[in-house]
Amino acid sequence: MRPVVTIIDYGRGNLLSVRRALEHCGAQTLFAHSPRDLQKTAALVLPGVGSFADGMARLRESGLDEAIRQKASEGVPLLGICLGMQMLFDTGYEDGETAGLGLIPGTVEPLPRLDTDGAPLRVPHVGWSGLYPSRTAGFAALPLADVQPGEEVYFVHSFAAHPSREADRLAYTLYGGHTVCAAVQRANVTGVQFHPEKSAKTGLGILQAFVRLAGAPALE
Repeated sequence: MRPVVTIIDYGRGNLLSVRRALEHCGAQTLFAHSPRDLQKTAALVLPGVGSFADGMARLRESGLDEAIRQKASEGVPLLGICLGMQMLFDTGYEDGETAGLGLIPGTVEPLPRLDTDGAPLRVPHVGWSGLYPSRTAGFAALPLADVQPGEEVYFVHSFAAHPSREADRLAYTLYGGHTVCAAVQRANVTGVQFHPEKSAKTGLGILQAFVRLAGAPALE
């Protein structure tokens, strides 16, 4: 039996692309529009595009913010994607200062406007960039355990996470010579700044590994 992976639907995200990718990786998917929809699930995915302030406002309006915190506290695997990763943090500075979900200590701040040589840097960061492990153990933990350092994934973002604790930083990428946080992990909560559903074989491998956390069999 396929495990149920619930996708948080708060009106901001590439829901159909994420759903197709997860189902390809062995999950049964449901959309959650209210806290009631989170009662029975093996894992949660919080996708997102748009601004931090708008995303958090929509989660609060529906009560999904507290429901997500509760499920995370129960040990349910949670994957935040792009804006969904950013909202895992304490505070975001897009469209003002906004409180996030507070699941990972840290802030979300604008990408640098200049590269390390002082030349203008194109923002947003759009395109393929390599992933590199931030931890001495490398990509030892799911869902990035099977990623090889330097494999490229697809990014679209203007803001980046700054974890307060180095131990929560799982991966980084390089942009304009700057080290940019690309993935975080704290216990059962994982966030990726890139879009795994748009990242070809590497991205599908990450999603498949996340589905394994929810109890799915590996694909043949």
